Amino acid sequence: MIPLHWYLILSSVIFSIGLIGFIIRRDLIVMLMCLELMFNAVNITFVTFSAFNGNMTGQIFAIFSIGIAASEAAIGLAIVLAIFRNMAIVHSDDIKNLRG
Repeated sequence: MIPLHWYLILSSVIFSIGLIGFIIRRDLIVMLMCLELMFNAVNITFVTFSAFNGNMTGQIFAIFSIGIAASEAAIGLAIVLAIFRNMAIVHSDDIKNLRG
């Protein structure tokens, strides 16, 4: 069996890649993808602790979290598409006036 710390290292590396990508990159779609990487890293941690403790609560929570992340991605992509259609902007630095 693979030790617990290997899974936690994998999760922390994936979370760090997502966090660095979210902070550094300014493209809205790349920012959404980095946010999804961070969600998946947390899900790996939930499933890891659930498997090593012998209960199902972490796995059930990860399934709910995947559903919430999917709806967040759909809503975020819809917002990005609406901004692109109205202002022709895809970078977060260029969005200054979102007031009506």
